[in-house]
Amino acid sequence: MFILKNCPLYPLKDYLLFLDTEASGLPKNWNLPYSDASNWPSAVQIAWIIYKSDGTLIKSENHYIGDSDIQLKSSAIKIHGITRDYLDQHGEERKLVMQLLDQDLIRYEPLVVGHFMEFDYHIASADFCRSGIINPLANLPSFCTMLSSSFYARDPSVDHLRLGELYTMLFEDKLENQHNALVDAGATAKCFFELLRRGDITDEKIALQHIASKTPKPNSKEFPWLIAGLIILVLIFLISLSL
Repeated sequence: MFILKNCPLYPLKDYLLFLDTEASGLPKNWNLPYSDASNWPSAVQIAWIIYKSDGTLIKSENHYIGDSDIQLKSSAIKIHGITRDYLDQHGEERKLVMQLLDQDLIRYEPLVVGHFMEFDYHIASADFCRSGIINPLANLPSFCTMLSSSFYARDPSVDHLRLGELYTMLFEDKLENQHNALVDAGATAKCFFELLRRGDITDEKIALQHIASKTPKPNSKEFPWLIAGLIILVLIFLISLSL
């Protein structure tokens, strides 16, 4: 339990959901729609932990997905160690697992947090699509601890710290059993609350990162208009904080 006082979060959410996935591989193209199932890997393990914004633990979920359409890459198995045999024994039906996540996202309307959030967002979104479930992540704010902690990287050739590296930097301890989704979700939560306690995560940073994630790419026809609108929204938000 991480009890924090006087640490308001933006967007104004009462709950935080820490999400982590272990996948069957990597996407071939990060810009293709989720309906292109052959492009997007599937989650083979997905875990999420829900906290109140003051650090009170609400619940945790941990599931392996065993659907027969999952084609595990050998490179992925080397990372997380999850094999086809293991999924055949312990895996659940994808749709049932994604329904559970969907229910929690709708019920708690949390700020969704991950380390390399972009990857977990896409993997979960692709599996929502495979399951025929409208993607609830599209309507929720998200936050990435990898992006927010980049200034901790001491090596100029490294842009961002891996989760285990950030964990060691913050707590001077080794993160054991990495690439287990439940372990990584828990470590992400611990890092998030520590960064929040240190003042490295603020309302403004959460707001700006969320807005940046929704900004269209520069080659989009909507880009000039939307970027101007987003700048205005940021200015209004920052002014409101100073009042």
